[in-house]
Amino acid sequence: MTGKTLALGQTLGFADDPFQSGPDAARHNAHGGVLIEGGRITAVGDGADLRRAHPDATVHDFGDGLITAGFIDAHAHYPQTAMIASWGKRLIDWLNDYTFPQEMRFADRAHADLIANRYFDLLLSNGTTTVCSYCTIHPASVDAYFTAASARGMRVLGGKTCMDRNAPEGLQDTPQSAYDDSKKLLKQWHANGRNHYVITPRFSPTSTPDQLAALGALWAEYPDCLMQTHLSEQLDEIAWVRALFPDARDYLDTYEQHGLLGRGALFGHAIYLEDRERDRLKEADASLIHCPTSNTFIGSGLFDMAGLMAQGQRIGLATDTGGGSSFSMLRTMAAAYEIAQLRHNPLHPSQLYWLATQGAARSLHLDHLIGNLAPGLEADLIVLDLASTPAIAQRHAEANDLWEALFPTIMMGDDRAIRATWVNGRMMLR
Repeated sequence: MTGKTLALGQTLGFADDPFQSGPDAARHNAHGGVLIEGGRITAVGDGADLRRAHPDATVHDFGDGLITAGFIDAHAHYPQTAMIASWGKRLIDWLNDYTFPQEMRFADRAHADLIANRYFDLLLSNGTTTVCSYCTIHPASVDAYFTAASARGMRVLGGKTCMDRNAPEGLQDTPQSAYDDSKKLLKQWHANGRNHYVITPRFSPTSTPDQLAALGALWAEYPDCLMQTHLSEQLDEIAWVRALFPDARDYLDTYEQHGLLGRGALFGHAIYLEDRERDRLKEADASLIHCPTSNTFIGSGLFDMAGLMAQGQRIGLATDTGGGSSFSMLRTMAAAYEIAQLRHNPLHPSQLYWLATQGAARSLHLDHLIGNLAPGLEADLIVLDLASTPAIAQRHAEANDLWEALFPTIMMGDDRAIRATWVNGRMMLR
């Protein structure tokens, strides 16, 4: 039996960043093909040519389905799966009323396994093949997360959330236990298969300076790991940080003072940034993760995509579930478009799709492995049905080009638009 697989359909990849080069950065073939061998993409090109060149390949013909890289969710909270779409007021209220009680349950490994498996099934059904998630303070939540992902062959990132103040007693660790637990988990899971450990202080209000310093020291020991946290999500949160850290120059400085700013730092939200913070983030080559459905659902504010991109910041896109209101990166793209519209800087479909694939991979420093259709990359792919519902189909029928055909699915699509999901060269869903 041949080890080659050929997926036929329309193909969409990127030769460049459309924020820099415009829609021409995309590479679309209306009759394309993707050759997969050994879990990797070995060729992308004209479907008929690839079929003739590889007559021994197992063929999956998706007709006019659109084959792209799988979606990449750069910031999520898998323990919040069961409480997604919970009514809330402010961020702090939402954490206290819903998030923290739910996270307490992850001390039970059986519960953690149940939610982790449910979560990854939801991701795959929505075309997400890679995610970067916070776990809880419990090591069992990390083990459950990476175990479930490994069973599916997914490339994922995650880490134990660390908190030693301003959280329920059952969700607090200490500076030392945060360091010790994180280091043990890092040694167990980082670069184990397709897993990446991420050092994870929740955010400055729930970590003392001693804990932030301990995690900064751990990151200095393992600089090939990423570090994730939250930054400037809401105005009252920023005021809280000022009260907790009176000597800090700004919110970012609470991390910078403790060794938690650098290349490989992932800052979720980053809505209300001061000029110094913007400059330091760019200088440090940190990543900013835009979470649009969360920002609208919790009422946080409007991310400055145009301004930050013009500055050359490294930006990814994410659901932030369960603060975000959908597991779908299609819905996340739609919300990013809507927020940009409110800022009077509309995003082109090519930019939205890049953010959810190659841009998100770049924000996680994984664009050399995933996030695009290109030879040598890992074969994490999806196939989109661009006429998945009657409403989308009737608009798709009027389309004059690829972007008019794709945009209705971005704005109105959901899991029904996902015809197939491939993980590491293996079809997981069809």
